[in-house]
Amino acid sequence: MVRTLAITENTTVDGAVEMLDDWFDPQGQAGEDNSDLMEELHRQDSRADALLLGRQTFEDFRSYWPLQTDDATGVTKYLNEVQKYVVSSTLTDPGWEKTTVLTGDPLEEVRALKEQPGADIVVTGSITLCHALIGAGLVDEYRLFTYPVVQGRGRRLFPDGAAAARLRLVECRGFRSGITYARYAAA
Repeated sequence: MVRTLAITENTTVDGAVEMLDDWFDPQGQAGEDNSDLMEELHRQDSRADALLLGRQTFEDFRSYWPLQTDDATGVTKYLNEVQKYVVSSTLTDPGWEKTTVLTGDPLEEVRALKEQPGADIVVTGSITLCHALIGAGLVDEYRLFTYPVVQGRGRRLFPDGAAAARLRLVECRGFRSGITYARYAAA
């Protein structure tokens, strides 16, 4: 059985996944009544045993999450415990426990990961890597958390000119904060 490769992204209403403004604050979610959103995030975390990241997103995560000592969201605990894979041809020492650097052809490395036994593999951020995975047809699911914001600029999950097969809506729901969640399966 092949593992599910799921792209999980935070996005704006106008489709930007590149965060150029202050519309997404993972630690700020703990200060509001986002218990319904956090419940969904933890449900998804419990079904994944691998996190796949591009080098830039990995470095952003590594410089932030392990340093959080009072994280009410539980994200730090999850990220420290999950097996992480970072795609990079230049990184030699990941500097974060449970991290494997994938130095070969990224698409072949991901194909091999999908063939290994285990739970879901989640990709987040990592826009360049996501574009390559989408182009290669390796993505099984898209899990999109849409924030009630229009950024008006920034890179999107699907680059200009990208054509994807029809997607099938698997589930959707709204949260008290106005954020919505939709999960699509590749057809």
